[in-house]
Amino acid sequence: MATFGASARSVYSVTPKERDPYQYQVGFGNRFASEAIPGTLPYAQNNPQKAKYDLYTESLNGTPFATPRKENQSCWLYRIRPSVAHQGFTSLPDNPDLESCFLPLNPKVHTSPTQLAWYPFNIPSDTEKLDFVSGLKTIAGNGDPTLREGLAVHIYGATESMGKKAFCNSDGDFLILPQQGRLDIQTELGRLMVRPGELVVIQRGIKYKVELPDGPSRGYVLEIFGSHFELPELGPLGTHGLANVRDFESPVASFDIDQSPWEIIYKMAGKQFVCKQEHTPFDVVAWWGNYVPYKYAMEKFAFVGSIEKDHIDPSIFCVLTAKSKTPGVPLADFLIFGGRWDVATGTFRPPYYHRNCATEMMGLIYGDYGGRSDEFAPGGFSYENGFCPHGVSYDEFKKATEAELAPRRVQEGTLAFMFETGMQVTLTDYAMKRTGKLHEHEPKMWDNLKGQFVNHIDQINSDLKAAALPPLGAKI
Repeated sequence: MATFGASARSVYSVTPKERDPYQYQVGFGNRFASEAIPGTLPYAQNNPQKAKYDLYTESLNGTPFATPRKENQSCWLYRIRPSVAHQGFTSLPDNPDLESCFLPLNPKVHTSPTQLAWYPFNIPSDTEKLDFVSGLKTIAGNGDPTLREGLAVHIYGATESMGKKAFCNSDGDFLILPQQGRLDIQTELGRLMVRPGELVVIQRGIKYKVELPDGPSRGYVLEIFGSHFELPELGPLGTHGLANVRDFESPVASFDIDQSPWEIIYKMAGKQFVCKQEHTPFDVVAWWGNYVPYKYAMEKFAFVGSIEKDHIDPSIFCVLTAKSKTPGVPLADFLIFGGRWDVATGTFRPPYYHRNCATEMMGLIYGDYGGRSDEFAPGGFSYENGFCPHGVSYDEFKKATEAELAPRRVQEGTLAFMFETGMQVTLTDYAMKRTGKLHEHEPKMWDNLKGQFVNHIDQINSDLKAAALPPLGAKI
């Protein structure tokens, strides 16, 4: 009797679904290989004298050539026409709501020592005719892209697809979070459909365009200058947990045959330029490498927490991190908060009162993030600079100190996120003056956090006496 069972006919991939018609390769940081026409990738070399079907070979490097191998990111592309086949660059008018220099010497950025929040940002009306790129507006940031270290936080509001326009960001990587409406993203390396609840990362220098299959869309963007996102170390958690490697999805090769006029919008040092060409930028027939866009469905996150007492630091909610030039200090962390169990005994379960050396910026994709006074709603945003004291309202404090501590589900049906950085963050003119949504946190939410300690003076003095110590207020 034969013992053979079965063999896989291909590598594992994510198959199309009703609201996501695309196929994906799985893994994080993998060196993928993909070809839309079998046999297109050259055998045992990258740069053949003559590529199959007279394709052009093009290299795309996301890190310097001499970067250590474990950190090196690049991709080889085999395309119908190379990127150099264009008609030159022309400057575009500045977008007054887009900012790239966050140094205090820039009069268009501001600092704030207090907590700030924004009600949900408006989705543009249909008459405004904004696509993903023209709908970008900057809220906050640090550094400058020319320094190759820093970050920017943007929101976008778009009403129309990009048509025969593509975008290439020379400044940094975009982590995009749609909050309303899916984004149908076509990149040089393939297509991704990204819904609210998913994130997508498109690295610096990769060309892409955004279509709006559900109509007007709104969302958030974290842009980083100088490094790339990676998975946080797991330490004693071991091999698995948090965002698991297999749950990240990258596109497969997909190309168009289109020899008609296109425009490529380049962002460089915060300025925008247009490059016209007589062919689509989405003509890559095959590619291989690890400099590839990816997406991640955040409901797949494997939350961890205390199963006995106290809190573990909020770094356990980190999905992705990006290193700064200072060892041990992140340029940016991306954290999420969603439905999970809370079981700690004898513990104040809400976020404890704290002053953090990092700057914390939060948004809400869907649901309700309780304990705040600012009507924090999906599409809104909040900001707390380094060492700004923060914590829950008195009502939440009172409830948490008196509640029966049974195991319970928290933040069910909610997806909130935080952009956290060890850098000092400044706020833009747009954020401070033109959104029409800005408000300060209401300090009265903490007015009832009185000094209850003084209500126990008699008991304290009794305890001091029992310990052979002088009472409070005694002269020593």
